[in-house]
Amino acid sequence: MTGTKIAVLDDYQELSKLHFNRLRDAGYEVTTFTDTLLPYNSPDTPQDVKDALVKRLEPFGIISTMRERTPIPADLVAKLPNLKLLLTTGGRNASLDVKACRARGVPVAGTDGGAKRRGPDSTTTHCVAMILALARNVAQDDTVMKAGGWQTEAATELSGKVFGTIGLGRLGTSVGKIMASAFGMRVVAWSSNLTQEAADAKAKEAGLPVEDEDGEKTFKVVSREELFRTADVVSVQVVLSDRSRGLVTKDDLGKMKKSALFINTSRGPIVNEADLLEAANSGTMRGVALDVFALEPLPRDSPWRTTKWGEEGRARVLLTPHMGYVEEGTMASWYEQQVENILRWQKGEALKVEFKDTGY
Repeated sequence: MTGTKIAVLDDYQELSKLHFNRLRDAGYEVTTFTDTLLPYNSPDTPQDVKDALVKRLEPFGIISTMRERTPIPADLVAKLPNLKLLLTTGGRNASLDVKACRARGVPVAGTDGGAKRRGPDSTTTHCVAMILALARNVAQDDTVMKAGGWQTEAATELSGKVFGTIGLGRLGTSVGKIMASAFGMRVVAWSSNLTQEAADAKAKEAGLPVEDEDGEKTFKVVSREELFRTADVVSVQVVLSDRSRGLVTKDDLGKMKKSALFINTSRGPIVNEADLLEAANSGTMRGVALDVFALEPLPRDSPWRTTKWGEEGRARVLLTPHMGYVEEGTMASWYEQQVENILRWQKGEALKVEFKDTGY
């Protein structure tokens, strides 16, 4: 197996090299790509970019992907005759066509979460950090201070206000717990199939009482309309799927308070981007914080980058480059597990976190 060519895709910070050097020393040829070509399966991707991606990947027998940075759909799999092993990070990756790989006899394997944590996961931490940074004008005040200025705008109070989570899964529960426990926010939640009984169970699992001392539900299930109308902070916490794509629309955003903050650390396509841009430009809400975008990496000419936010009635906008899961320890664990999977594959051993036909 040595001499096999390995492609490590989308390693923006070259964090994989320390780990994959073990394979270089063992005779594998490892190429690290620090850029991402436009998504192969986007309807807006030009044919020449698709062709460039095929040309890039065609020589490699093993491809290491970072979850949902470069999609590997069935038609791309069909154009990679040398592919023998496909690796990704995490326990699921909806942008890989696992069935197409299996049909070719190409195993697909992910990674587990690594060492157990004593506190919140990386994405929860980042989401809370973005809420606080937006509410407290951290980025704006930093810019003003470095330009020689001083106070320009009052911060947004969180204590006692309403935190609205769209989705009450693992991340929605984790962020909701922090906002309730640390900041005294009242938590309301909505998703298409969420019941109060399920929300109560989530509160118990999080170590919270089902009701507070006033008899109010700790995680109160409300209608979609009520969440957007009453929440002072709206956070997107659902998984991207065909059902959730484009879930949040102009109608939802138009119900928000002008003093409210909108946060998305889940996936960009869950929110209609054109509608969110329009709402931010018109100042429908006070602030927007985004870690995820419809197209990633975010194009240089994106209005999110080029608009003078916070001026002439526009919302304040805080942007980060999909950093929710990008922690040094997490990335090291993922890449180390990928290396171990390659060595397992070389020996004919079972792969760790091998995907089933469903892709999950």
